[in-house]
Amino acid sequence: MEAFRTQERLILASGSPRRRDFLAELGIVFEVRVTDIDETPQPGEQPAAFVARLAEEKAQGVDLPGAWVLAADTAVVVDGEILGKPSDENEACAMLMRLSGRWHEVWTGFSLCHQFTGEVCTKSVCTKVRFMELTPELCRAYVRTGEPQDKAGAYGIQGKGCFLVLEISGSYTNVVGLPMAEVLEALLHHKVIALMDGL
Repeated sequence: MEAFRTQERLILASGSPRRRDFLAELGIVFEVRVTDIDETPQPGEQPAAFVARLAEEKAQGVDLPGAWVLAADTAVVVDGEILGKPSDENEACAMLMRLSGRWHEVWTGFSLCHQFTGEVCTKSVCTKVRFMELTPELCRAYVRTGEPQDKAGAYGIQGKGCFLVLEISGSYTNVVGLPMAEVLEALLHHKVIALMDGL
């Protein structure tokens, strides 16, 4: 039995299979429309503002006025620097070595908007992650799996990269790419979804 029923048309503006799975596993019905935007940080832009801006731009980029649109963006931050996706294996190894044996932050911004009504809910959520001590050889072994190439910060906590993480403080789903507690709260508040009868 599903936990939720979908009451309004919902668009997920993301090609991420992890984000799709989070929603689908709860029985939420949605369509996927991927938007393409410039993901370059603006000068002096802080991580919380950066991911919130990108999420909102992605959501606003879907031209379906009668639907609710959900979009998200995730960034890995170390020493105040936003790490994007690595351009090659060498950059992936360099990113992982910067994270080795220390804490870093993972920020995800999400935006839920409705063009026709003008309603917008945009939030940023932070989770702290601590890596194990890494060697260059261990980094190269992980990078050779191919998993880091399309991941911010060059790792995926939900995949092969799970062994890198000693502990986290905050939301696990936020690190994967969608802070589900906050997203569900927004979907319920705006009556995009509702609890199934009897729950």
